Amino acid sequence: MAEEKVTPEAGWNFDNSYARLPESLYSVVNPTPVHSPKLVAANGPLADALGLNIQALRSQQGIAVLAGNNIPEGAMPIAEAYAGHQFGNFTKLGDGRAVLLGEQITPSGERYDIQLKGSGRTPYSRGGDGRAALGPMLREFIISEALHALGIPTTRSLAVITTGEPVIRDTELPGAVLTRVAASHLRVGTFQYAAGWGTSEELQTLADYTLQRHYPEASTEGNRYLTLLQEVIKRQAELIAKWQLVGFIHGVMNTDNMALSGESIDFGPCAFMDTYDPGTVFSSIDLQGRYAYGNQPQIAAWNLARFAETLLPLLHSDREEAVKLAEAEIYQFRELFHGHWLSGMIAKLGISNEELGDEALIQELLDMMKKYRADYTNTFRALTFGQQEDTPMYGTEDFAGWYEKWQARLGRQPEGGTSSYELMRSSNPAVIPRNHRVEEALHAAVTQGDYSVMERLLGVLASPYSHSADQLEYTTLPEPTSRPYRTFCGT
Repeated sequence: MAEEKVTPEAGWNFDNSYARLPESLYSVVNPTPVHSPKLVAANGPLADALGLNIQALRSQQGIAVLAGNNIPEGAMPIAEAYAGHQFGNFTKLGDGRAVLLGEQITPSGERYDIQLKGSGRTPYSRGGDGRAALGPMLREFIISEALHALGIPTTRSLAVITTGEPVIRDTELPGAVLTRVAASHLRVGTFQYAAGWGTSEELQTLADYTLQRHYPEASTEGNRYLTLLQEVIKRQAELIAKWQLVGFIHGVMNTDNMALSGESIDFGPCAFMDTYDPGTVFSSIDLQGRYAYGNQPQIAAWNLARFAETLLPLLHSDREEAVKLAEAEIYQFRELFHGHWLSGMIAKLGISNEELGDEALIQELLDMMKKYRADYTNTFRALTFGQQEDTPMYGTEDFAGWYEKWQARLGRQPEGGTSSYELMRSSNPAVIPRNHRVEEALHAAVTQGDYSVMERLLGVLASPYSHSADQLEYTTLPEPTSRPYRTFCGT
């Protein structure tokens, strides 16, 4: 008789601290089971970091959990309530198609939300079906893993499950559930909800929880809620600068899509810029360019101002004094962002010792890139490897003058040329998830059930700064087209 194989334990180790907050902030709800779940993407390295057994997750029992068909021991499924300014318009929202299973405590003691996205209707669905299509879930898997490899704080994707059930959007599409891993799902919109529909005690409890969960090392002497505002602003300033440095365009920077942990979250119409242009917009619904690449820092400041407004009752008993405190901190965002952006940009040019004229040198290059429609990523890559002839600016009087100034600037580096080269290699990625490559992978997966294209893409994106030979084909630009590239929210 053949010995029966025993599936190893998955390693789930749940706590449910968010569910111990006031009940007005969430609803207890189970995922809706699906017909015939199948695992199509799994993140082994992330599973290891979480203390999970990837082989167990690939088993039928593991897939049942990732699909929402079974609830693992210790989990307490909830849907979180939040509000948000969507394209400037305020509304009550919530997890309309996502369920938080609980918080996985890793072997090192870290805490991460485990959320099933596309897992069915919740009390916040507002008429939606609570489901997700396969393409957008795979897009989130690709983009979030690419950001992680680029060194940018982000939520991550543990797995994607196909449901065996269609979802109806403009057409019939295969359904899917994505398992999202996040430091938390606390958002600016969470505080907007608490401030608008909760009590002052509930708002204070939420603020205390956020401090304890994300900023335990921050000094809480004096005004602890001012400290919370300051810390959130610091992380967002650094995050948005990192987006700008690699040409990432989030696409839908609503206040419900700004995580207080400082992670990138919610990857609907996101994409990476090819041709440099601050006005670049990919989202099909952003008709006015509110969330264009060049507007992202200003929108972040606007969102943070909305966060500060929710904290006013906690900042000071006198509203005028509270407003003064909040305004002073929001003003600091621009300076903090600019500092991170400038230090990152000079590093992309191999400069480590900042001088007064560096920003002008950077701006001159960016202006040229826009004028000659140069690719953002490939331009810095060409400069890194002395391949200036590969840029459309090469041979122009503009570029010759700029190049001479840049070389003179590098000559004033105390470390010498080798150090500048290494700095540029580590600051300028060889590859990004090019839009046409992402679409190629999604098309193969969704229409043909072929996930090998996506797997190859993920393999290349995993080491963006290695500048290896196998990455070269992924640095090429798409064929010229008269139709602009458009992305969609995928809801």
